[in-house]
Amino acid sequence: MTRWETLQRQSVDRRFRDRAAAGRALAAQLIAQVEGPAPLILALPRGGVPVAFVVAQALDLPLDLLLVRKLGVPGHEELAMGAIAEGGVQLLNDEVVRALHIAPATIAAVAVRERQELGRRAHVYRGDRRPPDLQGRTLILIDDGLATGTTMRAAIAAARAQRPASIIAAVPVADRSVVAALGAEVDRLIVIEIVDDLGAIGLWYHDFAQVSDEEVCTLLRQAEQLHAAGWEGGSSAPRKLTR
Repeated sequence: MTRWETLQRQSVDRRFRDRAAAGRALAAQLIAQVEGPAPLILALPRGGVPVAFVVAQALDLPLDLLLVRKLGVPGHEELAMGAIAEGGVQLLNDEVVRALHIAPATIAAVAVRERQELGRRAHVYRGDRRPPDLQGRTLILIDDGLATGTTMRAAIAAARAQRPASIIAAVPVADRSVVAALGAEVDRLIVIEIVDDLGAIGLWYHDFAQVSDEEVCTLLRQAEQLHAAGWEGGSSAPRKLTR
């Protein structure tokens, strides 16, 4: 049976200091809840990578990517009319498409452009390395927040197509309406802050600086090195949380 949990922090200012702080909050909840075969953390780039890096460090798990791209409404790109993910997945936000009378040709044009960006990121982030094999594994999908949930839904669809053992979605903050809908699509949904009328995700962070391609590559490289060394194998490796 599908389960989802809501975990409310008791504080006057509910915003996270930055993505690393959000990752620590998620890690504290996930440590006791991740179970199943060959767990793997998959970050949704770019904003989900710094969050997921901290979680991977805390749980001593490998970190990889699940590449997704929002299909933004032309002129209002922050509003998702859909999303695409590697593996040929494309989902539409039917409510937005209908409300704004967005033509199929407009959607197709945006999708073509975003597929090109998806390919560029795959080359920059992975090079010649193949995407991970997800079949039979326990997957933890992490982003820095859910406003419409469209990109996470695309990521879930792409992951589900590879027949994993289970899928956990974990985010620091999400709109309440998204939580209610998305909870049915995963085996577990972990959210630290659930809010009404969330608006922009960045409003829930003190520091929401844009994440660069260089930072993504650096964190992936560090995660690979630190995981190979057991995260605590060297003096410069961050300490993982006690289980």
